[in-house]
Amino acid sequence: MTSVHHNYKMFMFFNRKFKMTEAQPPADVCAAFSNFTDNGTYMNAAQLRRFLVEFQADDAAAITDAVAAGVLDRILQRRRHLSKFTKQALTLEDFFFYLFSNDLNAPIDEQVHHDMTAPLQHYFIYTGHNSYLTGNQLNSDCSDVPIIKALQRGVRVIELDIWPNSAKDDINVLHGRKFDCCRTLTTPVPLIKCLMSIREHAFVTSPYPLIITLEDHLTPDLQAKAATILMEVFGEMLYTLDSDHLDVFPSPEELKYRIIISTKPPKEYLEAKEGKDKEDISTGSSEDETQSNDSDNDEYVDGKSSQQAAPEYKRLIAIHAGKPKDGLRSALRSTIDKVRRLSLSEQSLEKAVTNYGVDVVRFTQRNFLRIYPKGTRIRSSNYNPLVAWMHGAQLVAFNMQGYGKSLWLMHGMYRCNGGCGYVKKPDFLLKKGPNNEVFDPEASLPVKKTLKVKVYMGDGWRLDFKKTHFDTFSPPDFYVKLRLIGAPADYAKKKTKVIEDDWVPVWDEEFEFPLKVPELALFQIEVREYDVSEKDDFGGQTCLPVSELKCGIRSIQLFDKKGEKLPSARLLMKFQFA
Repeated sequence: MTSVHHNYKMFMFFNRKFKMTEAQPPADVCAAFSNFTDNGTYMNAAQLRRFLVEFQADDAAAITDAVAAGVLDRILQRRRHLSKFTKQALTLEDFFFYLFSNDLNAPIDEQVHHDMTAPLQHYFIYTGHNSYLTGNQLNSDCSDVPIIKALQRGVRVIELDIWPNSAKDDINVLHGRKFDCCRTLTTPVPLIKCLMSIREHAFVTSPYPLIITLEDHLTPDLQAKAATILMEVFGEMLYTLDSDHLDVFPSPEELKYRIIISTKPPKEYLEAKEGKDKEDISTGSSEDETQSNDSDNDEYVDGKSSQQAAPEYKRLIAIHAGKPKDGLRSALRSTIDKVRRLSLSEQSLEKAVTNYGVDVVRFTQRNFLRIYPKGTRIRSSNYNPLVAWMHGAQLVAFNMQGYGKSLWLMHGMYRCNGGCGYVKKPDFLLKKGPNNEVFDPEASLPVKKTLKVKVYMGDGWRLDFKKTHFDTFSPPDFYVKLRLIGAPADYAKKKTKVIEDDWVPVWDEEFEFPLKVPELALFQIEVREYDVSEKDDFGGQTCLPVSELKCGIRSIQLFDKKGEKLPSARLLMKFQFA
């Protein structure tokens, strides 16, 4: 009898602990509903419009009466099966449902809205590194699958390392770099397969131009073959130059649905040009070779001296790439009239910005700067991209399979501008002053504005996770970590209190973040589940560009560690700028 009674008590304890409570609207939501309705009972379309314009600070010109009526209709269409009324108006519960709906009340604009008519160099461009690798840099498979995934996410720069196959009569894509310990063991994938997948998926997410950066380890005859393959696969989609000199690159708008090839020109072409242009970027060792033991000598990988040019291949290269010939500072200060691309490792960038950061900014106003992960990142980890963006680097190359907080920042940055993969650089990175001066990232700057954040509550984990995922015998103990990442002076960390034993935690806490460079700041939000004896469990994350945050009460969609949407988990938060 005692045993039965004990088991009964344990069952009651377990059942009580896991009892689910329904989310209730916070006091601010109730107050807003009351303030924008006549008697606090129903909200019609006109009142909803007033709320959107006055409280949420939405664009009054965009929120017409018809738009507000359409929003109200969409809310009611989803709520009709719960409503006892047929009145064309919202109850408090309908209003709360709307505010807590990710797709109806998102925190950022999901349409392209930046000026897309400026030269291509005036944009940050979503850039992948070794886009064909499925995992680590040493022995993972090469495949077109990660290329497809990257394109579906909105990546606009795909990198392919191209090498002769074993018979030296065709072209493979693989990671062939030599590390200190050994040469990589990545399995190859045919170039043609990668290019066919690129053609099929290049513009499924964004219509704006796709850049393919080729790390070229080919013989001249295989360069010619590569040109033939590229022309056969892409045809008129390929963007080519009419001359070797391009003063201003076309805009993303002008280059819609075009494919742009960027690589080093054939070595013999550069050697012929050397006498004419002493300040051109040099010889063509692959930029990643600066991190390996591969030497930049006069022979190609098959040992045959290059005597013949590959004119078809050269003609397809729209963005010429290379490494500094007479030192980095000389390359950055070069005044030649041809738009070019310079590539630096993350360590080289750190040295460059430490010694002559203003020169880096000036260089990126006219030319392309590509930053890539250091060679020791064998596990495909990534680095902090903010240093590169602060200095105007357009092509900040990331391992898209290298999941972690750095990649969350990349995901957050390219949620800007409707997720099209192109983000217009802030004006301060593009303009020169009256004395030809440019933005100095190291200069002391005043606070421009303050971001005020209120974390109300969260919900949805009970639908996305098993009851025992976080704790075996009780509901989770959630808290929220808030990180501001941007200019060095803008870095800040905050966190809420822990709410114990609740699937629907209510924090109702406010925080402030002063901002000196709000144009480049990212707001990272992470939900954790507190654990006394072990590492706190992950409960979702998101990263939002501060420059695009909408004011008012917003629903915050959460993502898993890989950046995939969690179906239901979300937060309700309020954003204001002062």
